Amino acid sequence: MEQEGADLYGETFSCSICLNLLKEPVTVPCGHSYCRMCISSFWDGEAVKNSYSCPQCREAFTPRPVLVKNTMMAEVVEKINKSRRHDAPAVESYATAEDVACDSCTGRKLKAYKSCLVCLASFCKKHLQPHHESAAFKRHKLVDPSEKLQEMICSRHDEVMKIFCRTDQQCICILCSMDEHKGHDTVSAAAERTEKQRELQESRADIQKNIQDREEDVELLKQQVKTINVSADQTVEHNEQMFTELIRLLQDRRSELKKEVRSKQQTEVSAVRALQEKLEQEISELKKRDAELQQLSHTEDHIQFVLSYSSLSALSVSTHSSIITGPENCFEEVTAAVSELREHLHKVLMEDWTKVCHTVERVDVLQQPEPTSRAGFLKYSQEITLDPNTAFIKLSLSEGNRKVTFMGENQDHPPHPDRFIYHYQVLSRESVTGRCYWEVEWRGTGVDVAVSYKSISRAGYGDECGLGFNNKSWSLNCTTNKYTFNHNNIFTTVPDPHSSRIGVYVDHTAGILSFYSVCDTMTLLHRVNTTFTEPLHLGLWFCYNVGDTAELCKL
Repeated sequence: MEQEGADLYGETFSCSICLNLLKEPVTVPCGHSYCRMCISSFWDGEAVKNSYSCPQCREAFTPRPVLVKNTMMAEVVEKINKSRRHDAPAVESYATAEDVACDSCTGRKLKAYKSCLVCLASFCKKHLQPHHESAAFKRHKLVDPSEKLQEMICSRHDEVMKIFCRTDQQCICILCSMDEHKGHDTVSAAAERTEKQRELQESRADIQKNIQDREEDVELLKQQVKTINVSADQTVEHNEQMFTELIRLLQDRRSELKKEVRSKQQTEVSAVRALQEKLEQEISELKKRDAELQQLSHTEDHIQFVLSYSSLSALSVSTHSSIITGPENCFEEVTAAVSELREHLHKVLMEDWTKVCHTVERVDVLQQPEPTSRAGFLKYSQEITLDPNTAFIKLSLSEGNRKVTFMGENQDHPPHPDRFIYHYQVLSRESVTGRCYWEVEWRGTGVDVAVSYKSISRAGYGDECGLGFNNKSWSLNCTTNKYTFNHNNIFTTVPDPHSSRIGVYVDHTAGILSFYSVCDTMTLLHRVNTTFTEPLHLGLWFCYNVGDTAELCKL
């Protein structure tokens, strides 16, 4: 009774929007209280009306009121929370919007603890007690709470569906098995569960194996990352050393040339200055003689003049030769020689630099060489099936959608947007984006073994739909006497030995597509190197001969 009072007391302080105990309570002008987040979200939805109302009394407010925390109510709510945590832990099991609620609770429902597959109802711990205590419920199957119990009821007969129809791949009730599913392959849901459980375990085993393989690959890739980083670091370090040596060599040559030019400059300047000094000395002597001759010219005594002139005229005078000066830029040839060297080095560096860059571009750690043996190719084999939704109406699929036969009459294929309308073709369900290998065994007059983008056209008569006749497909036409490769309507004859089994190898990342003739040995028929822009699908195209077949081999 005390607990019920506490619950009622708690409901008094519950938000009327989320129905939970108030969280950060605020009070609007009319006096009602809400969680701050709840009333804010409610008013955000009313913003377009520019009027804000109370969800309980509908009193309208304009403009939007400012929300202020109700301190007293917040303290009361905190006390209620503490009381529930210590005295009434069961209150915390009230169902929220994300929980499955107890179907037996009245009023505010508790969270369901179990769901019963017989009662088709969910129960909290209290209302589940009869299932544990009464013998009448011992055969009832209890599972974790589920919201999908009603999906187990047949919408037509309102009966529990306990039977699985393998013919139509759906769950049915006992009345369905005697009505529209009469004569179908039916088993109990438990039996089908056992079979599916076995398949599930096999799938899990495959997944676990794939996980293990991929984890090993991840470790290898981690090691490869370390190898790449070490190799790149060493390459950068060695290249730095080599470029440093080249730069040092250029600096040494620059310094040597500078010294040579300065030395030659000093030699030439010294020679010019020596000649300059000699000429200046001669000028001084000539000026002195000229002054003496001028003074002699003013002598009045004839005898003195004649005697003095004879002595002065006997002085030796050097014969002057004109000075031939060099060009204004006497070191111009040196500059031209260095310029020629620069152009030569620039040309060599640019040509060889292109080679260096191409060498860097060719570094591809993940790209592995194409296998050289059938055993090597088989490592990349994977299960591929044909897509019935793409098959032309006269193509019949069998052997788990791995074999296709050209029939003389239309097959019971329903309309589908992926179906080829006018071309006798079919594509695979699975796509290829990595490395993959498969083999096709063909019988009859001829068949095209191809790969194609899924985006290839389906409904037209023209080349846009034909395998090999457009830029979205690559095809090897196989007949009894020759092979012909076709892409984008360009044909290439392949004069190799005939075989009824064709191997196809794809490395989508590297852009490699190879066709092989598979017999006692593998013979390469044709290889394509390109860039694939979409995932690839296997394609088969038949001639017009009834009975021709092609089958995807189990490898």
